[in-house]
Amino acid sequence: MRTLITGGAGFIGSHLCERFLEMGHEVIAVDNFLTGTPENIAHLLGHPRFKIIGHDISYPLKIPVKIDNVLHFASPASPSDYLELPIQTLKVGSLGTHNTLGIAKAHNARYLLASTSEVYGDPLEHPQKETYWGNVNPIGVRGVYDEAKRFAESMTMAYHRVHNLNTHIVRIFNTYGERMRLNDGRALPNFMCQALRNQPITVYGDGSQTRSFCYISDLVEGIVRLLFTDFHEPVNLGNPEEISILQFAEEIRQLAGSSSPIVFQPLPQDDPRVRRPDITRARQLLGWQPCVPRQEGLKRTLEYFKRKLALMDQSQQSSLSSTSPSNVSSLSAMS
Repeated sequence: MRTLITGGAGFIGSHLCERFLEMGHEVIAVDNFLTGTPENIAHLLGHPRFKIIGHDISYPLKIPVKIDNVLHFASPASPSDYLELPIQTLKVGSLGTHNTLGIAKAHNARYLLASTSEVYGDPLEHPQKETYWGNVNPIGVRGVYDEAKRFAESMTMAYHRVHNLNTHIVRIFNTYGERMRLNDGRALPNFMCQALRNQPITVYGDGSQTRSFCYISDLVEGIVRLLFTDFHEPVNLGNPEEISILQFAEEIRQLAGSSSPIVFQPLPQDDPRVRRPDITRARQLLGWQPCVPRQEGLKRTLEYFKRKLALMDQSQQSSLSSTSPSNVSSLSAMS
């Protein structure tokens, strides 16, 4: 099989590239590196069944070889990203979804859309079932992401109904793990970087808002299972174990052995008060549920962040030494 993955150099996309290669697929990753990084797929570049195309999927893309599966994971996904890139976020959710559905239609391929728990907005139903229509502010600052994904779901279902395309929609709840960016802006990277540097850990609001964190390998397993079903309506994938943001910050501080104080900042506009998936549909349809305990997943992720921060510190020290007075003097003497 040959599988196309947009956003293939991103956090989740790069893990999907690995998984489909392990399954024996040829993998074509598409990424414009707006928020994805070449580092995430550097270890795959020599693989004989892997190819990366640098392209913004908001613009049409022709694939000259037969494609069996299309997974659309391209989009800024962190609030800090889509607040900075609102128009790009709207375009990749609308035009990008249209273009990838067109590729799937042209190749009669399976199609899977990466949607999000953000379609539920600040939910009035708890936990959130797939049948819940959500509580979204369409003109708020977060609306560019929420509404882009809601439109993408509607477009995907239209292609299924009108063109009989074999489509699937996964609503992804908070996911974490290796290859998250240090400057991602979401709670976990912020907390881990701050804790490892013994800097103040920033909690927004009073920290009573809740989230449910799912480790990346569990999410990838659910996505693969969903792709190869004949089910077309949205499916929640996430860990139903709920925790408050303040408890989460304290958990990470303790795990890191950090002396960081916790400080509080104003809550961002439209920040959801609660978030927990009802995964009954995933359990029944896919036989899926999370397997990695949060403590284990956090340990793995913390080790990754330690390595990344150590490499960053080494790079900064190297840059400083290369511009030290002695080096500047010797360069001047040579010029």
